[in-house]
Amino acid sequence: MMAIGLAFLSGCAAGYKPVPKVFHEATIQPYRLDSGDRLRVTVFEQASLTNTYTVDQAGYIAFPLIGQVVARGQTLPQLEGAIAQKLRQGYLRDPDVSIEIDRYRSIFVMGEVGQPGQYSYVAGMTVLNAVAVAGGFTSRANQRDVDVTRKINGEVLSGRVPITDPIIAGDTIYIRERLF
Repeated sequence: MMAIGLAFLSGCAAGYKPVPKVFHEATIQPYRLDSGDRLRVTVFEQASLTNTYTVDQAGYIAFPLIGQVVARGQTLPQLEGAIAQKLRQGYLRDPDVSIEIDRYRSIFVMGEVGQPGQYSYVAGMTVLNAVAVAGGFTSRANQRDVDVTRKINGEVLSGRVPITDPIIAGDTIYIRERLF
C-alpha cells in the first residue's frame, strides 16, 4: 500500500515541470489586448469617435467609419496606429488617437478558495491578491504554490508558481488541496 501511495505522489509531481521562461516574461511584457478588454479610445477633436469599445470574442473592436479593427494580440500603441492609419484613408487628415484600458479582462480563481469564480483584474496583481479577492484560502488549501493557466501568443500554457508571483489579465488560477 505504501508503494502505491509513493508512486501516486511521484506521478503527481512529475505532471508539472518548471514553467517555461516565456511564462514569467509575459508578466513584464507590454500588455496585449484580448477578448473582454474594454478600451477608452480618444480621437483628438473628434467627440463622435471618442468612446469606450470592448474587444469582442473574435478579437475585434467595431469602430465608427472604419468598421472592424483587429485588437487581439495588439499592444495599445499598435492599436492606436492601426486606427489612425484607417482613419487617414479618406476620413481624417491627421488623426491623433490615444487608447487606455478602461477595464481589463477577468481572471478566474478556482479550487480551495472561499468564493471561486470570475473576478476583475487590477494591474500589478499577484496570485495572493487574487486569492484574497476570492475569499482567501480554505482550511484545506495548499498555500505554497498554485497552478496558473495563461494564454501567451495564442498558446495556452500552464505551470506551478509561488503565491507571490504576478498574474496578468485573463489568467486562471487553481488552488490545489494540500495532501496532509
